[in-house]
Amino acid sequence: MGEIIVRADDVSKVYTMGEQRVEALKAVSLEVETGDFVAIMGASGSGKSTFMNILGCLDTPTSGSYWLQGANVRGLQKRDLAAVRNQKIGFVFQGFNLLARTTALENVELPLIYGRVPAAARKERSLAALALFGLSDRAGHTGNQLSGGQQQRVAIARALVNDPAIILADEPTGNLDSITSVEIMSIFQRLNRQGSTIIMVTHEPEIAAFTKRNVVFRDGRILSDTVVVDQLDAEQAGGGSD
Repeated sequence: MGEIIVRADDVSKVYTMGEQRVEALKAVSLEVETGDFVAIMGASGSGKSTFMNILGCLDTPTSGSYWLQGANVRGLQKRDLAAVRNQKIGFVFQGFNLLARTTALENVELPLIYGRVPAAARKERSLAALALFGLSDRAGHTGNQLSGGQQQRVAIARALVNDPAIILADEPTGNLDSITSVEIMSIFQRLNRQGSTIIMVTHEPEIAAFTKRNVVFRDGRILSDTVVVDQLDAEQAGGGSD
């Protein structure tokens, strides 16, 4: 573990719909150190997705502050928030979010395009990211030519290509079968062992067991925050690349 990379101080989020006021988050405080691997858990409506949206700079808190790498991002303008998302955060989604008619290579290149990286360097870095996950021979394939596991590995490569400060994964195994889910968790564990800081939303306790720390939300608050004492090893559980 190292320095604190993510810090939420008394973060609250209130949505107003007509005369109805919904408190999605209620003074939530959380710290995540570099090298941590955290599972955010909770039932539907618990506040976990709202909290992840704030961590990903996709939404802003109504009150409280959110610090990323020592900088308070709450007051940033939309353009500055977009830059933070591009440069400091790697996103992995349940639905993969690959562009359907675009090759694996072109999908991985997207964050670099937004970051205005020159074409030659963009291609080199994207090919290297695909190679990390055994996808060099799939660089020219589109999403419908890839299995679910391969699509998620492309999405992880895309999340990593900008060398982000944190990886945010939202139900990354939700659309995968159990065997492929373990394979994807083995990738996340390997990345974490190599130094990546990962925060993952999951509703599955068996997936959360592969992480180092489980934070459970209920009714907009943190119910529990526990270290996973007997962390499962996905490689031993049968993980690997398909």
